[in-house]
This record gives sequence, structure tokens and C-alpha cells, in this order.
Amino acid sequence: MVPVTSTATGQGALASSGSRRNHPLVTVIILCFGGMVAALMQSLVIPIQPELPQLLNTSTANASWVITATLLAAAVAMPIGGRLADMIGKRRVLILSAALLVAGSLAAALSTGLLLMLLGRVLQGLAMAFIPVGISMMREVTPPAMTATAVAAMSATLGVGGAIGLPLSAWIAQTYDWHMLFWVSTVLAGLILAAVLFVLPDGAPGVGGRIDVIGSIGLAVGLVATLVAVSKGNDWGWTSGTTLGLLVGGLIVLVAWGFFELRHDDPLVDLRTSARPRVLITNIATVTIGFGMMAMMLCVPQIMEYPTSTGFGLGKSMLEAGLWMMPGGIMMMIFAPVSSILIKKVGPAVTLAIGAFVVAGGYVLAYFLMDAAWKLSLASIVGTVGVAIAYAAMPTIIMSSVPQSETGAAIGLNALMRSLGTTICSAVAAAIISAKSVTMAGHVIPTQGAFETIFVVAAVAALLAGVIALMIPKPQVEDPAETDAPAEVAPAAAK
Repeated sequence: MVPVTSTATGQGALASSGSRRNHPLVTVIILCFGGMVAALMQSLVIPIQPELPQLLNTSTANASWVITATLLAAAVAMPIGGRLADMIGKRRVLILSAALLVAGSLAAALSTGLLLMLLGRVLQGLAMAFIPVGISMMREVTPPAMTATAVAAMSATLGVGGAIGLPLSAWIAQTYDWHMLFWVSTVLAGLILAAVLFVLPDGAPGVGGRIDVIGSIGLAVGLVATLVAVSKGNDWGWTSGTTLGLLVGGLIVLVAWGFFELRHDDPLVDLRTSARPRVLITNIATVTIGFGMMAMMLCVPQIMEYPTSTGFGLGKSMLEAGLWMMPGGIMMMIFAPVSSILIKKVGPAVTLAIGAFVVAGGYVLAYFLMDAAWKLSLASIVGTVGVAIAYAAMPTIIMSSVPQSETGAAIGLNALMRSLGTTICSAVAAAIISAKSVTMAGHVIPTQGAFETIFVVAAVAALLAGVIALMIPKPQVEDPAETDAPAEVAPAAAK
């Protein structure tokens, strides 16, 4: 284990003369922009995915790792980055994340083969720690009246980045050389790094501690093995030795990791805190919300892009499909203040349930409105509004349930649960499509029934998330995060 010390102790350091300060709104804008660009990396390569084997001179199976590598790196980075932020200060981890995003984007921009591209995509995935760390920092650097709205806006950047990224990357890929995708992301990442370095305030100091190296390695190995099995199970076969070996092995490592963390005096993740009913139930609901969110992103673009000869496809280009999806992402940001109002009026747990039920309503609409692009866009808007409401509530519940010294790690773990939900959804959707496909003109394509089944499954998952959210117990004592008032640091942040 490696000892880590903070530069100061106690919340009062935030108001010290050496602290960097600016208007809280500027801080919120920087963090939201950084989160949006980090999220954009998830959809950046979708327009060129079919051409990746030729572009990188590799096989289709190898090229698929360009997307999977980012997913795996993000899953590992979020809880570890959150814990590191608690120890050394959140601004330092945000600087590291932005630097990784610059390095990853530059490596991908310079790549001509698979190896350098994979390195770049892994670094871009590691930069996803920016989002949970940025959310947890909102509690420290915003005044009471702004915190809930700021958290909601930062949470919404996940959807906004994907919604804007798809048409933007499609247009760039169609107009320029594919490397331009990553040159643009390099410039954006550089802007974020500069803003974090020279404008972002210091925030609360880290609490110090020791880096749990064994725990970090155990979590990384367990997560990677499990997520690879889930992600590749449909391609490799769910009963293949590789899939089962990785899945069982990964789960065994995670169980062993859990026992190790419980016996550790300075664990990577405090599992006892994570087992508190409010935290545990929220994380369970987060998995189902992540599942519900991902289905819309997977299915709607495919329905729009399949040719009309299929009987259900709408014959749109990828750029057109992305533009039809964009309003949903924009609505996520617009609804950030609405989410904040709901949190204040009815509490974050009820707000989470409302968001989940709205997501379910979006899938019900999608089931019946598949015959026109504007109708699917409407269903997507309803679903993404629900996601925006739910995403705003989840970190608020977590922050109200853990000590401030563990906020980063707790939000990182919650982000991991969301990622787990989206990964499971991708695997389930792939299995449904595989089971409900037909051969047309020499090509295997899914049937309309496949997408209808996915919509039904996603609606049920969202409904389940809403029911679970209603089971979240109320806090035992009044906490600033419940009322949007981070009392420990708000006075200094508001100066």
C-alpha cells in the first residue's frame, strides 16, 4: 500500500487565502462541459464501427475491442478514481482524468493500427472518472441554492454527450478522414485540461490515507473478467469455456475482493457504508435504470437506419438518425432544473421513482410508435427526460447517505452500477436480436418483434427500478445533501 497525504486537513481549507476561487456557475459549466466531452467518447467511434476492421487492418473480432476496451477501462476507473479523489482532492483527479483524455485522444488520432488505437481508447475510458468525481465535487464548490441543479446538470451530461456525439461524429466521419474524430476530441480534451488547471477552484482538501493497491488490482481483475464475459458472451457463446471461465473466475475474484475489503483498515471501497439500506437499494435501482436507459440508445438508431424494405426500418442515414436522437439529449439538460425542483419538493427517492416510471412510459410509446422517425424521436425524448430525472436523484441520495470524506468513492461505485446495467442491457439485447432474426437478401437482420421485445423488457426494468426506489428508506438524520445545502463547505464556496 502506498501512503497518500493531503495538502491540508479540515473543511476550512477551502476558504483559505491560497484557494483558487471563481463564480460557482463558472465551476459548474467547466465540470459539465468536461463530463459531456468524456461521455462523448462512448459514441465517438459508432459511425466508423463497420469500417474499423479495414481501417485498422485487423479482424472484425479484434476491432470490436475498440468499443469494449473503453467500457472496461471506465468501469475500473470510476470507483478507483472516486476513492483517489477523496484522498488527494477532487481537483487533482480531475486534472489527471483530463490529461488521460488528451493522451488517449492523441494516441487514437495518430493510430494506423489496432494496438495504438486500443491504447488510446483505454486511456479515454480511464478518463470517465471525470464524471463521478465532478458530481461529488459539486457538493463542495456550489452554494446551497445551486447544488441540486448543478448535480442534475452534471448527471445529464452522460446523455447529452452521447446525443450530440452521434450526429457530430457521423458528420465528421462522412466529411473528413476518420482521424479527424480524434483530433477534434484532442482539442476538446485540451480545453478541459486548461480549464481545470487554471480556472477550477481547489475544492475541499483530501483526507489522506493509503492507496489500497491489492484492492485496486482485485477490483480491476474481477470487473474486467466479469464484464468481458457479459459483453462477449453472445459472440463467444454463453456456454463456451471462455465465457464461463471468465464469468465464474471474475465473480470469484470479486467475492474474494469483498472479503479482503471488509478486513482492510483503509479499504478502496467501504463496503459497510455501501451496505447501508439507502446506499445499497439506490445502487440496485441504478443497475435497472442503466439497463432501461441503454435499450433506447441501442434500438432507436437501428430502427431508423434499417431500410424500409425490412418492413419496420425507416431508411435514415446515421447522420439523420443521430439528429432525430439529439432532442432527447438536449432535453436531459433542459430538465436539470426540473429535477432539482422535484428533489426539493418530494425528496430524491421519490424523484428517482418518478424518473424510472417516465422511462418506462417512453418504452411504452416506442413500442407503439415505431412507424415514423418523429414518433420514435418523441418516445426517445420521453425516455431521456425520465433518465435525466433519475440520474439527478441517484447521486443526491448517495451523497446524503455517506460521510463527505467518502463521497467520491460512493459516487464512483454508483457510476459503476450504472455501467453494469448498461452492459447487461447490451448483452440481453444482443441475445434477443440473435434469437429473433431472419435472413433477407443474404443478410441476417433482426425482426420487428426483436425490438418490440427489447422495449417490453426495458419497460419492465424501468418499472422495477421505480418500485425499488420507493423502498429506499428516509435518512435517519437531516443531511445537507437532502435539502441541497452542503453546510460544511457552502459558506466558503459562496464567498
